[in-house]
Amino acid sequence: MSHVIRRASELALDETTVTALRAALKTTADEVVQAIIDEVPSYAGALSGRMGGTIRRAVRTALGHYLDVASGNATGGDAGDAAYELGRGEVRDGRSMDALLSAYRVGARVAWRCLAAGAVPAGLPAAEVAKFAELTFAYIDELSAASAAGHADELAARGRAHERHLEHLARDLLAGASPDVLLASAQRAGWQPPVSLTAVLLPAAQARPAHRALDPSALVLDDLPDATGVLLVPDADRPHLLRQLTDRTAVVGPARPWTRASASYARAVRAHSLSCDIRDTEDHLPELVLSADADALADLRARALAPLRALPDATARRLEETLRAWLLHQGRREEVAAALFVHPQTVRYRMSQLRELFPDLASPHRVLELTLAVGLRVS
Repeated sequence: MSHVIRRASELALDETTVTALRAALKTTADEVVQAIIDEVPSYAGALSGRMGGTIRRAVRTALGHYLDVASGNATGGDAGDAAYELGRGEVRDGRSMDALLSAYRVGARVAWRCLAAGAVPAGLPAAEVAKFAELTFAYIDELSAASAAGHADELAARGRAHERHLEHLARDLLAGASPDVLLASAQRAGWQPPVSLTAVLLPAAQARPAHRALDPSALVLDDLPDATGVLLVPDADRPHLLRQLTDRTAVVGPARPWTRASASYARAVRAHSLSCDIRDTEDHLPELVLSADADALADLRARALAPLRALPDATARRLEETLRAWLLHQGRREEVAAALFVHPQTVRYRMSQLRELFPDLASPHRVLELTLAVGLRVS
């Protein structure tokens, strides 16, 4: 606004002209507001009723302040501050900056027409009328710039607040908060809950880029422990999701009802802890089940395979591999031999050894224990 004040110092408005212009302020403000209503659709309903009266008073105040500036009796700070707040308020009312700039352009044109109609009959010289015109439009430009700054700042602040609410929601989901807490958190974030969420675990540096490539309504966190990030993808088409993540180091958990997203995340974390090669947890359910309690699995293996411990290591390994293949292929000797790359007679010999070591090998309970015990061994 200091630029406008410097311009005003070059303008010589006498008291007669200022008095004439002030007398026309109310009419000028009414014409400005009516022109905005007629020419800027976004304000057609906003400037009616009580709100219209408020806006008319604000326009009169702005015009009065402008005359103070033009006559050298104001600093201009208040008008700029008011315009800045107007820009912020437009965001809160859901209007774009384009609408406000259109209103400023219409207002400037109408205000100048009305002000000129008052200044010329008051005897303002032609040279001063030209300066007055320049000052009028410079003043409107300054107000426009202040409003644009307020609009941009409010959008940025709202964007940051929205991001914080979304991050808070994501943390509540990963922590397994109650449905009531999750609903309240979703409402604060303005986030529409889906039917399901699928957790995607990936390096923190890949979280934001992957988020931009996936569903924009997915939730993202990139500051988890061990430099990991997570995406919570709503109602995912799993094959499509996996294809989109082909070039990324990602672990995709199962789809779960959105209030149980923590279960999807927990499985992805556990799969990642097992192996860096796991991408789709649904392809590794046996490993995940058997590794759920590592101590229990170790105890089970020690007890179920105890008869092998008395044998030389090489012999024990061969027999364990044979036992695993025999269990997985349900005793079909030819398939067991093919899996082990040995002759069927070799399988028959080894199985006779195993039956001596495990007399109850036909027992369903023993078969279950041994299947679990050797289930994760690679043949």
